[in-house]
Amino acid sequence: MAGIAAGISSSGVLLRARESGSNGASLVQYSGLRPSENMPIVSTRPSASWLISTRAPKCRIIKAQASTISAPTRETDPRKRVVITGMGLVSVFGNDIDTFYNKLLEGESGISLIDRFDASNFSVRFAGQIRDFSSKGYIDGKNDRRLDDSWRYCLVGGKRALEDANLGTEVLEKMDRTKIGVLVGTGMGGLTAFSTGVEALIQKGYKKITPFFIPYSITNMGSALLAIDTGLMGPNYSISTACATANYCFFSAANHIRKGEAEIMVAGGTEAAVTPTGVAGFIACRALSQRNDEPQAASRPWDKDREGFVMGEGAGVLVMESLESAMKRGTKIYAEYLGGAITCDAHHMTDPRSDGLGVSSCIKKSLEDAGVSPEEVNYVNAHATSTLAGDLAEVNAIKKVFKDTSEIKMNGTKSMIGHGLGAAGGLEAIATIKAINTGWLHPTINQNNLEPDVTIDTVPNVKKKHEVNVAISNSFGFGGHNSVVVFAPFTP
Repeated sequence: MAGIAAGISSSGVLLRARESGSNGASLVQYSGLRPSENMPIVSTRPSASWLISTRAPKCRIIKAQASTISAPTRETDPRKRVVITGMGLVSVFGNDIDTFYNKLLEGESGISLIDRFDASNFSVRFAGQIRDFSSKGYIDGKNDRRLDDSWRYCLVGGKRALEDANLGTEVLEKMDRTKIGVLVGTGMGGLTAFSTGVEALIQKGYKKITPFFIPYSITNMGSALLAIDTGLMGPNYSISTACATANYCFFSAANHIRKGEAEIMVAGGTEAAVTPTGVAGFIACRALSQRNDEPQAASRPWDKDREGFVMGEGAGVLVMESLESAMKRGTKIYAEYLGGAITCDAHHMTDPRSDGLGVSSCIKKSLEDAGVSPEEVNYVNAHATSTLAGDLAEVNAIKKVFKDTSEIKMNGTKSMIGHGLGAAGGLEAIATIKAINTGWLHPTINQNNLEPDVTIDTVPNVKKKHEVNVAISNSFGFGGHNSVVVFAPFTP
């Protein structure tokens, strides 16, 4: 259960040894790091159509610091260029991509009191809980009743992404499915299945454990079940790097395509940890906000009054495809994945490095992999969990990479949907791509008392028009796992 030790990096908690007066391990919150800079410019951009864009992005002129310095070059081989041709999700705002993003643009909070189980005695009684979820048309009734919610979300999000990419059942049957892989990860795995199995063992004995206990608990099962249902025979596995999971999956999926091991990859993250075990575990970590009297105001990235993150759940899945394959199929293209990077702080289980080196080096490496200069980036979908140290650590790292932040806008999706753990990067990648397509950035809500060190425009409380040139999406996880992915408008 290494995945269960995973969670929200930059969470603002420190594991401490047994302290005097305590009968167990204590996790103590710590206070934070350093600053960032100025305010961006706004430019108008018409709402993108669902067809392939033919407009070239406006690339800023890069000022050479020496006479021999030249701009980085991007991949040009259509077999190695990776584009996004489908998106699917399960979220607190439902399963429809446009509804999801419109709710974000409106600044609507999806955080509410938990009613899935009796949380009345918990010190935290709210979360980004998914309600009225339906898998009709995607999972047969018998399996639907057996499956852990994490796998239900994965199957619905994954199949909706395939449909969106014009890769429905009839189309897939005519394709070489050995060239189509699945890489959907999770931070916690089948937490309900695991908890139920342990409860049965303790209360009734080992003979009462369901034979589905192991298969529905282990972290690889989302990718496996999606492949079984769709017949996809390409690379298939799961990555579990806590809250950095989905970005790790995007990075690895793109590399399978670039190396010619697959033409199409279904990649992302899924999580269903709003359970007694999941919530109680993070309460024990002292990582969660306890703003029970106003849960919709509890997730407040970069606000001076933040005091912990809010649990969320769901799934976010992309269909990533070689440009050559997408052009042959004549399918729509939402955006281009330019590159990414993964690093480790090699420092502490939950505490980010005080110098921000792990995060800043990850951002730099992602730009190098993407063939992008820092001057070209003008949007950051931040990890921004609403924890004391993590929020400022991320800003400090961004400042190290982007010396001039005057044209950068940065927002926090978690302010409205909470922290989806292993699914967070998937949901945020979709928000990033929708920002590229629509030219609108969703707000970071609950920005009432901004940290003075945060001088980058956080799109406070109200959406903003912004033409995205190049965007990065950050995700970090317990264990010091850092991940950054780079997206841009697609141009042939």
